[in-house]
Amino acid sequence: MTVGKTSVLVLDCAEHVELAEFYAALLDAEARVGNDPDFVEIVGHSGVHLAIRRDHGYAPPSWPRPEDSQQAHLRILVDRGAMDEAEREAIGLGARPVETKDNGGPHDVRVYADPAGHSFSLAVRPAPPSSAGPAS
Repeated sequence: MTVGKTSVLVLDCAEHVELAEFYAALLDAEARVGNDPDFVEIVGHSGVHLAIRRDHGYAPPSWPRPEDSQQAHLRILVDRGAMDEAEREAIGLGARPVETKDNGGPHDVRVYADPAGHSFSLAVRPAPPSSAGPAS
């Protein structure tokens, strides 16, 4: 059996709220800040399409130089309680844990490298937003 998953492309940047507002307007979507103030989801009519994360050490891309900061990564969302099973699936398919010292137990985010070396994370699916309305 496979664990149900949803993927979210996360763009790292220095000014996360401004970039989130840009994509929300471009995609006719809504920018939502959840529990992590450095992480903004761009939500459209059919769910999350994109997310923006503040990187305090952000350096603009100068692709393809390998010494530059990571500009994007894939975050794969899983239900709380399914993280260990999702990790077993990922590793069974060839993923390698990146942060091994803290990459077990009840963590909300775990980081891996795919078989080609690209980074991705497994993360606990966020709780639905409250009925208080969208973040501004």
